[in-house]
Amino acid sequence: MIRDYFRVLIVDLATGKGNVVNVEGRNEFVGGSGLGALLFSLYGYTQRPWDDPDQPLIFSIGALTGLFPLMSKTVCSFKSPYHDQFAESHAGGRSALALRFADYDAIVMKGRAPRLSCVSIGMNHLEVKDVQFLAGKDVFATGKILRSMFSGSGHRSILRIGPAGENLSGMACINADSYRHFGRLGSGSVMGSKNLKGIVIQGDGSFALPDNNEYPKVFNEVYKKMTDTDMMSKYHNLGTAANLDVLNELKSLPWRNLQASNDEGIGGISGEKFADDTLLRNAACAGCPVGCIHLGFVREKFMEQNQYLYRQVAYDYEPIFSTGSMLGVTDAFHVLAIMDEIEKAGLDVMSGGVALAWATEAFEKGLITEKETIVPLVFGDAEGYKKAVYYLGQAENEFYSALTKGTLVAAKKYGGEDFACVLGQEMAGYATGETFYVAESLGFRHSHLDSGGYSWDQKNDKKDVKAICDFLIKDETGRAFITSMVACLFGRGVYNDEQLSACLKSVGYDEIAENMDTIGERVRALRWKVRFDTGYDPDAISIPKRYHEVTTWKGKTDPKFLAELKQEYGNRIRDLVSKDALTKLGLDKIKKN
Repeated sequence: MIRDYFRVLIVDLATGKGNVVNVEGRNEFVGGSGLGALLFSLYGYTQRPWDDPDQPLIFSIGALTGLFPLMSKTVCSFKSPYHDQFAESHAGGRSALALRFADYDAIVMKGRAPRLSCVSIGMNHLEVKDVQFLAGKDVFATGKILRSMFSGSGHRSILRIGPAGENLSGMACINADSYRHFGRLGSGSVMGSKNLKGIVIQGDGSFALPDNNEYPKVFNEVYKKMTDTDMMSKYHNLGTAANLDVLNELKSLPWRNLQASNDEGIGGISGEKFADDTLLRNAACAGCPVGCIHLGFVREKFMEQNQYLYRQVAYDYEPIFSTGSMLGVTDAFHVLAIMDEIEKAGLDVMSGGVALAWATEAFEKGLITEKETIVPLVFGDAEGYKKAVYYLGQAENEFYSALTKGTLVAAKKYGGEDFACVLGQEMAGYATGETFYVAESLGFRHSHLDSGGYSWDQKNDKKDVKAICDFLIKDETGRAFITSMVACLFGRGVYNDEQLSACLKSVGYDEIAENMDTIGERVRALRWKVRFDTGYDPDAISIPKRYHEVTTWKGKTDPKFLAELKQEYGNRIRDLVSKDALTKLGLDKIKKN
């Protein structure tokens, strides 16, 4: 269980065979984000396109997966169809524990299956099964059929794609165990390009826990912090949906394609409204005692049979923003209904919602018509959006096909680039100010969780470029380490440096515990190195003019300050991959297999 190397399963989809390799570097890269970047360096091709069959699709876990609570996520690393550059996406669910109990630190999918297939992986088995009959099936139907085809329970994880992934959409996600997702930058299309409809990971092995007095002591300390204090209560109670009221009050919640940053209609989609009217139950990722997954319900009536069907839909802040306020939809059940359609299609909910918000404004301005959209798009019209989601997932016509490649691709073709709400990819729901706009635009994952930029904006109104860049760079180091563990970022308040060090030492990873800062710097630099090698250029990323028009609690955006901050942060990122910096961290020694 405790080893100084990574045990990696390499799967060749073309032949249906695999082999296990031992990859050195546990003490240098830990796992998760670090391991994903290392494996892409060894098995990926920076100059080949994202859909080249030899490009790897990588799933990796961390050193403490299965040993401590909230060490429950898996990192998916790949070359993205969205920008054809190195990317990663994170998901909870059961995949991390399933991989741990299958005794793998990572799996690497290479090649392309001859026909649409599903891979089943366990500790002692590998099977590639033809599932051509699942072509075009939505995520829910696919999951139901795969559960019946592949026996197992407990530590079994089922990853699958919907029509969006098969259609190679840049917005396609990988659904993980129904309620979690590898959401951003098109991981689902990488599966689709490999003729891979599903991956079933059977955690059918076992391992002994550390046999010492320190491990149970440290485990109990962590567990009590998560269950006996209020450190995690926000995530269990209202969940991140509580942020809607807060951000609306701060004039930082995007409404109707960010034409406004607050609105009186918030009451219909607040965290309290969802909890009072729609919440069925809480659920949790495997190995997590918190239960942050909030499951609401939608009800559908079949007129001919006079019957009703109820479905559970997972919600939190980002899905509510992107299918609620961003689309001007202010009824909680209508928001869940749009989410449900997005889930079926296998689309990333943030990219899908933001893309349709841009399309709605473009429709209002006459840049596109029903010839393109097929159905009229009107802010607040949930029924219209449900139909549009279907067309987006299917890439139904030339317009929707362009939109699947990214909102800016469609905007360049049809007009409306100025009001495309894209910060590297379709924005997350934080119209908090210049720091966030720059941090998400230039950040490695174009994610609000790359750094605490949104948090800085909510606490600071000084226009200090140096201080902001110092904060972003330092913050990213710590996040790179914790996503290499791989810990849920909701638990970063519990897993401070002192606690992480104690956890690592209690199970025998003393060298990692003593070098966390250096490892964080090394992982961050390697990820950026691979990203630059695949074409990243901070100067090529623009921030649309819509963000110049936003007014928050701090006032209206300052375009001059925004430009200066973007330039300086881009320079800081470049410094991370200078020859001297890479040599200092030993990254010049990585050799391709």
